[in-house]
Formats: sequence, C-alpha cells, structure tokens
Amino acid sequence: MIAISGLTKRYKDVLAVDEMSLEIPSGSVCGLLGRNGAGKTTAFKCLLGFTRPDAGQIRFDGEPLTPATFLKLGYCPERPQLYGWLTVAQHLEIVRRTQPGYDAARAKELIGTFRLDMRKKAKRLSKGQQTALSLIVAIAHRPSLLILDEPASGLDPVMQRAVLDLLIDAATGGATILISSHQIGQIERAADHVAIMRDGKLVLAGELDDLRAGSKIVEATFEGAIPALDGFTGVSRFERAGLTVRAFANGETDAVARHLGELGGRGVRVLDRNLEDLFLDAVSDGGTL
Repeated sequence: MIAISGLTKRYKDVLAVDEMSLEIPSGSVCGLLGRNGAGKTTAFKCLLGFTRPDAGQIRFDGEPLTPATFLKLGYCPERPQLYGWLTVAQHLEIVRRTQPGYDAARAKELIGTFRLDMRKKAKRLSKGQQTALSLIVAIAHRPSLLILDEPASGLDPVMQRAVLDLLIDAATGGATILISSHQIGQIERAADHVAIMRDGKLVLAGELDDLRAGSKIVEATFEGAIPALDGFTGVSRFERAGLTVRAFANGETDAVARHLGELGGRGVRVLDRNLEDLFLDAVSDGGTL
C-alpha cells in the first residue's frame, strides 16, 4: 500500500499540504481530487522525493522512499518531462536499460494503442502524444505502484478511455494506483477509493461506494412557488431548478423526504449521489472529513 501520515509542506507563508494522512490499499485505484491549488501536485512531489516535506511520514509497502523504490514505481507527471531531441524508440531504450522489469512486448502493444511513431522525436509530438509517451514510460516496466498526475491530459476521448482501461487492468493485476485528475467522470469509472483536498487539507477520503451510500439526494417538485426551506437537519445544501428542489442529505433521508412532503412537495424521491456531487460538497465552504 501507499501510506501517508501527517504530511505537511509549507512554502514560506503558504501551507501547501496540511497534515495529510491517507492509506491506499494494495490493488486499489485512489483518485485524488481538488480544485487548482488544493495541494495535489505538492503532495505528489513529496511522495516522490522531489521536494522535502516539513513533517510527516510516507511509506511504500511499509518502507520509506529509496532509489530501489523506483524499480517498482511508475510516475507520470502533469506536464510530460521528455527529452525533446530523442525519439519515441530512444525513450523506450532508456527504460529498457534502467528498469529490470521492462516488458518489450508490453511497450510495443502500448505504442500501437496510442498510435505513436517510434521514429518521431518527442518535440515533434502533439501534446496528447507526449502525454501518451510519458504514460508508456511510466508503465512499460509493469510497476506495482503507480502515481499519475493528470495522465489523460490532452488525449481525445477514445485515448482517455484507453488510459482508464490500462489503469483498471493494472489494478486487477495487483498494482496500487494514486491518480489525480480534473475529469471527475474518469475517476468515477476507474477508482474504488477517492480522496479530496481543499486548501492543502484532506477533507474527504474513503471507499467510493461507502461515500455514496452515506449521502443521498432527496428531490421534490412544488406547485406555484418553492416555500422557505427552513427547519432541515442533516442537509448540506439545496439546489433549485424551476420548481424542483434537490436536498443533499447527510443525515436522516426519510426525515428530509417527509419534511419536503409536509411543505407541499410532490413526487418526492431519494436518489443516489455521484462523485461530482460529493466533490462539490467537499470543496465548498463547510465541507469536512
């Protein structure tokens, strides 16, 4: 697993990561979400030793980060860090020479999936192709740990789906994956765990199914006008669309539904929440772990 305990990083007067603690079980995909500036990339830099945290501990399979960790770890940065003057084939040759687990057949398969020209220099690749090459470099040695920062950035929808399939396949094979993405739908399809950051703090974390089950939406439609929505408990927020109200309930769903009915609501029904709903609540004022 990946285990983070009390991770803290400050840049002068900016607290970029504030006592972050998170455990990612073996064989799981954990989506790390947050608005721009929430601290996701800084957390990744601390995990990988690119910057020194001010406090906290990080363990990979129970061990601290060492050079040997990178023999089983693959990393795809938010902005591809490639050698512009080298070809696609030469990038793979670097991986072959430095990673004992390099799988040439797998690399060839991935090159075909993303339709890359082995003879083309990295600086001549499109943004999406550079992202694809960066991902291939990260996973060609079949790592058991993957840390991916926006790995589908710049890819078209077909290639984004291919990335998700690769991640799901890797997790099925036992890999532990931490992935950051602004595409909430991608995370919802691929991840079984989710962690959400706001202003450097981890404000929501857990198994995605459990988080969905712990919160519901109660919807009702009114005639004429929506009354004052007073006296509710266990409701994080309301959304209004015309004469329809959606109450995001963290407490007693039945009580919320009954109260809406007493106010004159018709067609009251309880709906499951999606990850976007959970994310919006967590990053809004008042969202807490």
